[in-house]
Amino acid sequence: MRITHCARSCDLVPSSGALKSSWIKGARHEMMEVANGTRCAEQILSYGEVEKVLIGGVLTMLTLITICGNLLVVISVCFVKKLRQPSNYLIVSLALADLSVALAVMPFVSITDLIGGRWIFGKFFCNVFIAMDVMCCTASIMTLCVISIDRYLGITRPLTYPVRQNGWCMAKMVLSVWLLSASITLPPLFGWAQNVNDDRVCLISQDFGYTIYSTAVAFYIPMTVMLVMYYRIYRAAKLSAAKHNITGFPQHVEVDCVTVAIKLQREVEECTRLPRLLRGVGRRSSDRRSISIFKREQKAAATLGIVVGAFTVCWLPFFLLSTARPFICGTECSCVPLWVERTLLWLGYANSLINPFIYAFFNRDLRTTYRSLLSCRYRNINRRLSAAGMHEALRLVERPEVVVSG
Repeated sequence: MRITHCARSCDLVPSSGALKSSWIKGARHEMMEVANGTRCAEQILSYGEVEKVLIGGVLTMLTLITICGNLLVVISVCFVKKLRQPSNYLIVSLALADLSVALAVMPFVSITDLIGGRWIFGKFFCNVFIAMDVMCCTASIMTLCVISIDRYLGITRPLTYPVRQNGWCMAKMVLSVWLLSASITLPPLFGWAQNVNDDRVCLISQDFGYTIYSTAVAFYIPMTVMLVMYYRIYRAAKLSAAKHNITGFPQHVEVDCVTVAIKLQREVEECTRLPRLLRGVGRRSSDRRSISIFKREQKAAATLGIVVGAFTVCWLPFFLLSTARPFICGTECSCVPLWVERTLLWLGYANSLINPFIYAFFNRDLRTTYRSLLSCRYRNINRRLSAAGMHEALRLVERPEVVVSG
């Protein structure tokens, strides 16, 4: 989310008495305008030519890498059959939100910063821009919140949580996230808490009530939910790991009923062993499946835990500043140095850049798909992923786990 810095400015007092009187009247009028919220002069960022080139290059690279990274996520999940699962719909939603930030927000912020912080796109587009900024950033944050809930339910209820297997239910969750995100942008557009879009200034509303409402719904509540979910995931993973370390599953299961069928001289009653032994085989298969689910979800939880941690580091400083600013500086202009605001703003936007690389680092299928797409090897991606998955499954089967005691 974007808050453009503004500050009161003062010119030198002319020496002439008449000019001085005129200046005093003008200054008094300027102060009245500021007090009434009708005018807010911007603070200018001053760059040398070399600094401007360097900053422009860095901001352009950040924007382009964010676009390419999130496009890779969307293309990978949408066109690779193995990744086209309902549980990945939320990942696509997050990538689309981050992609929207890169396409609809970052370029205008970059241009504004390069010309010193002045808004040059007009009053009407200021409202449109703020609405897009708030909606896309909020959608990204709320999607992370829903992902944390999804991962928690996937770990604690792997056999009874049906939403992850239901594409329609997951699509409704994604739609709800975007509708709720859009609703936060409506108050400034319909009369409550007007945005400040005076000459060369584009500032999200600093109304006390709206500031508390928007920051709570867009950040503090989702962040709290994420932290609670991942604390519970951590506890559940520890308990589950302890359980599997104790019980595990057997290396060998004896199925001697073939001998019963061949050697007719054995007692007929020995065939009563058949149900028990088959139950042992079924239990072994069930244990393998359960542990496979546990390991897969544990890895997903670790990945999303790092995503949430990165999100907190990137966005928390900005939202703390955004919440405190109206109470410290008032509702009209900012007393915070402009370079501080811009640094924290871009730190928040950087979260949209790093998410795709976190996924690729922890997810072998995404990593393989990225390499295939970047090297233009589009053919047989699905076949290569299936072969890699089968090889991994065979490796796990051949490697024995802990034996069941008793």
